[in-house]
Amino acid sequence: MNTQQTALVAGATGLVGKQLVNILLADDRFSKVIIFTRRKTGIAHPKLNEHLIDFDDPGSWAELVKGDVLFSCLGTTLKAAGSKEKQYRVDFTYQYELAKAASTNKVGMLILVSSAGADPNSRIFYSRMKGELDETVQQLNFKKTVILRPSILDGNRQPKRPTEAFSLSLARVLTRFVMKKYRPVADKTVARAMVNSVFSESKKTVFELDEIFAMADE
Repeated sequence: MNTQQTALVAGATGLVGKQLVNILLADDRFSKVIIFTRRKTGIAHPKLNEHLIDFDDPGSWAELVKGDVLFSCLGTTLKAAGSKEKQYRVDFTYQYELAKAASTNKVGMLILVSSAGADPNSRIFYSRMKGELDETVQQLNFKKTVILRPSILDGNRQPKRPTEAFSLSLARVLTRFVMKKYRPVADKTVARAMVNSVFSESKKTVFELDEIFAMADE
């Protein structure tokens, strides 16, 4: 492994992505952070390089996906997307196309944020979509693939989502004494786990629920 890494990030403006970019910029093990986004982050840093891209046109950006590790935490909600088809395009297609480009360009690692319950055979659309992506990216030619499947994410979402805030509060109460492995996980915890997984000697590919807390503390 090189002394310093070039990190590629998809989903830099999202809940986990914002934390991830901040951690990478402060980490001396990474000499460059390249992000792929539809809008500017507003971050000015000598290590940061932004590529504003049209995710629907991989041919215009695929050759730019070059570095040491691709961190992929791109995603949306059904409400924000407007339909299952559009959500699938963001959560599956965009992330897969980025991963495929990275694999073609000999990027060594893929670190992907999935979701608890991801299962390609699930009857639940969201879980099935995540499971399909998890399964598909493992067929790409990365030297190392790490998939994190956290429980409900805790963080300062913008804009606020009342329904999600209620679910988060309920989950905090229900998992305080029972089913602790399903407890909400902070955005920064997932981001730390993503970075730590790059340097971990673990041979595992998929990390579920409370295993993410352990990875974040390494």
